[in-house]
Amino acid sequence: MSTQLLVIVLSVISTAFFCGLEIAFLTSNKLRIELENKQGNLNAKILSYFIRHQSYYIGATLVGIAGSIVVFSLYMSDLMQPHLERITHNKVLILLMDTFISTLIILVIAEYLPKNIFRSYPNALLSFFAIPLLVVYFILFPIVFVSIKLSDFFLRFVFRVRQTQEPVVFGRVDLDNLVRESTSRMSEEEELQHEVQIFQNALDFSEVKVRECMVPRTEIVAVSVNSSIEQLRQKFIDTRLSKILVYENSIDNMIGYTHSYELFKKPDSIRSILRPSLIVPETMPASGALTLFIQQHKSVAVVVDEFGGTAGMLTMEDVMEEIFGEIEDEHDKE
Repeated sequence: MSTQLLVIVLSVISTAFFCGLEIAFLTSNKLRIELENKQGNLNAKILSYFIRHQSYYIGATLVGIAGSIVVFSLYMSDLMQPHLERITHNKVLILLMDTFISTLIILVIAEYLPKNIFRSYPNALLSFFAIPLLVVYFILFPIVFVSIKLSDFFLRFVFRVRQTQEPVVFGRVDLDNLVRESTSRMSEEEELQHEVQIFQNALDFSEVKVRECMVPRTEIVAVSVNSSIEQLRQKFIDTRLSKILVYENSIDNMIGYTHSYELFKKPDSIRSILRPSLIVPETMPASGALTLFIQQHKSVAVVVDEFGGTAGMLTMEDVMEEIFGEIEDEHDKE
């Protein structure tokens, strides 16, 4: 292999290396890196340093990409020139063909492929290349430092853009990604996986609306307040439910609910064992409904739509299942 061809191959590899490490850093789970850093992992300590100096890290990868592409372009042009001149002597056409071939090689081999590979395994590849990356980082640091300071100067004094150094903050997305990774690694450990799923559900719980966990109107089991106790008893037996809503005149006028064990008191009428239920809008966050259940010591709510009609029924069990998964009730339907 000629020196010229060797330089071209190395410059393509170098471009792919820096492009991959750039996208790996941007898509990595930085919370996991910090956790491994706390455990004393050497590679994680290096990556943690890069996290605290993100602008310099990105600057180093960009300088590496730019330098590699410049070297590639110069040597590729010299290599292609004699071959292209056999096709045409038009300098403009030669330049266009040279540019097209070089761009295609860079985009496919040095950009698209490495970025997709590094994006698939960001933390693993960052950890693998941490030490050589640190060496390259310090080699390029003088150029990166000057480049960043010049950029800051132009932003501040020419474009009047004020920049503030923000501390590294790990948000909900980082925690969410960490939980997803943990779940994927523990597929065979069912008990631990269930605990991770509970944690995952708890993270998502703030976004859940009442309409997503309620029993819809079409599935509500209810009785009229004027029904007999025998009819109510039969309804409990047929449905195997522990709680049944009670309405007056129509299902859009829910006046409460009754519990199956109230029948042991041998009541004279449904009204005598009627319990008040909460009324919540279907757009309310499920977390808000849970707070109401706890504060008002209730366990059943009637969900209403924007027109005040009955949209569904919600129990504390329904809300808790959003976090803990299916909760068995001896009276639930099978």
